Amino acid sequence: MRTYNFPENRISDHRVNFKAYNLDQVLDGELDAVLDALQAADREERMAESQV
Repeated sequence: MRTYNFPENRISDHRVNFKAYNLDQVLDGELDAVLDALQAADREERMAESQV
């Protein structure tokens, strides 16, 4: 789940515990921080699965 809080200019992705205060930039297409957080969470999940 992702939350977009316009009054605080905040974007939160609750699945990967990501929070940033640059919603305006994300809406303009600057997605690097969001994508980096998602990739890091995916990597951690895959590593945890491979150790089982």
